[in-house]
Amino acid sequence: MTRINDVPGEITPEVLLKAYACGIFPMAESASDPGLYWIEPELRGVLPLDAFHVSARLERTVRGDTFEIRVDTAFEDVLDGCASPAPGRDKTWINGRIRRLYNELHAIGRCHSVEAWRDGRLVGGLYGVRLGGAFFGESMFHIERDASKVALVHLAARLRHGGFQLLDTQFVTEHLKRFGAVETPRREYHSLLERAIRGHGEFFRWEQGRRVSGDEAMAALSVPR
Repeated sequence: MTRINDVPGEITPEVLLKAYACGIFPMAESASDPGLYWIEPELRGVLPLDAFHVSARLERTVRGDTFEIRVDTAFEDVLDGCASPAPGRDKTWINGRIRRLYNELHAIGRCHSVEAWRDGRLVGGLYGVRLGGAFFGESMFHIERDASKVALVHLAARLRHGGFQLLDTQFVTEHLKRFGAVETPRREYHSLLERAIRGHGEFFRWEQGRRVSGDEAMAALSVPR
């Protein structure tokens, strides 16, 4: 991972989108540290949308509609969930500047949340940035088993249904490897990124507010076993 330089002062949503188009993104040391710095991983995490893997067990959960999946109905709550301590994660990089910046991106329709609800309660979700035919996953959380996994499956299905070409995960974790995430060298990633941002992805090809079933999500992915 390459730390490029610190980010002085405030940055605008427009500057942030240009940074994503160049292959860099901001992070903070911790929630209490007000500073930001630019990151460009040497090996970038990518989840291929045409080879997205869903285990048989998770597929049953998705198709069973255990969770109601909503989009952009509780963006700040998803940020809160992603910033909260979790097993294996005592601290977060989501500081006040990150919160303000991504809320601004959300307000102009460039940042979205995919949320897993159960019995009227938000129990998991994720958020990320949309640019052309690329989607940059930022963070995810869950407080019930499989909630964030189902949200990720629905995100991938939405992106594939909408003609997106790239699902960027920034880094590859053991968790993401189960879905088919691969580490992509910087040069190859930039080629993928350039093609994707020149394209067009329709995030709301499934219209906003419409509940997408698990069967529809799996059909959109056409996931091979």
